[in-house]
Amino acid sequence: MGLGDDRFRAAGAAFEVAVRKSDPEETQRAHAELIESLDGASPEVLAQGCRRLADLLDEVPPGVRANIANVIGAYAQTSADAVACAPRILANLAKTLDHAREFAERWKATTDDDLPDPETTDVDEAMLDQFGLRPLMAWWTLANWISPALAVLQHREVRKLFGRRGCEMLSERHNALAEVSGRWHKELAYMLLILDDEPLVALHRETGTGYRLRMSGIGDNFQLHTLLADALIGGQHLPGEPPSAEAVAMCRDVEGQVLTVGSFNLVAPDGTWIWNEGTPADIPVVEGARLLVLDPPPYQRNWPAGRYFPFVPADLVLERVLTAEETAAWFTHVAPADTAEA
Repeated sequence: MGLGDDRFRAAGAAFEVAVRKSDPEETQRAHAELIESLDGASPEVLAQGCRRLADLLDEVPPGVRANIANVIGAYAQTSADAVACAPRILANLAKTLDHAREFAERWKATTDDDLPDPETTDVDEAMLDQFGLRPLMAWWTLANWISPALAVLQHREVRKLFGRRGCEMLSERHNALAEVSGRWHKELAYMLLILDDEPLVALHRETGTGYRLRMSGIGDNFQLHTLLADALIGGQHLPGEPPSAEAVAMCRDVEGQVLTVGSFNLVAPDGTWIWNEGTPADIPVVEGARLLVLDPPPYQRNWPAGRYFPFVPADLVLERVLTAEETAAWFTHVAPADTAEA
């Protein structure tokens, strides 16, 4: 145990006492000391402290609550830490999205001015009187809630705990805010769309073959495209040039990016294109599985292969090659090739 650990523990205890006493001045002082004590503490002690801070989070005053959430997100590094801390962080994010939407609605109803930029605009008493504390704080602290939410959601165990419905609920609130404000937070949107243990059926139109796969942790369709080419071309099920081992590893769990070349055109059953810039959640569900058609690429395209979320391990497993009869049954859901269009 070092002096840095002792200081952090003492600062955390003092902050907890101040919060529970509901003493604003003491809480501000204790908060400042807590932030200053972070640098000298060991990772293990920081993780323990973050769990205690997460338990306290709902009692922390709104003015510093998002900042404390950021501390938790930064230092809750293991899956067990993230699972312990995630519920309060994600619940607060949900409330913040709702209150931020409320602020944007009120602002647009009362003025023709652009919505204020939290990074360049100071809150004043007139705003507080007009919009109320919670909507105002939500608009000004939303980015500080998104950061810790991304930190905990990068852990598969948290996504499993929160469930698809939980992620969909946050997506709905985020989309409602974006519709009113015009501000869309891409990283949050994509994180909430990550699928785990999701069945995928891929049909290769040229050869008339089909494949059942299972995908987890894939952040975008560039990543999916590379992993599909590895499983099907690299696995010698389809003709073509497979991606390099380095590109595949970087799409799974290795840091870095390396240039790769596209192998397919990803197409929905109705013929519309599934863009590489989108996510696997764009692929329609048919009879309990995402159904994807692989057509020849209309032009050569390359991109840096890697993970959209660098700290989220991803996987795509080929479970089996479909029989001719199974493949033919899946192709009954697919529009003819000449109807496909961008």
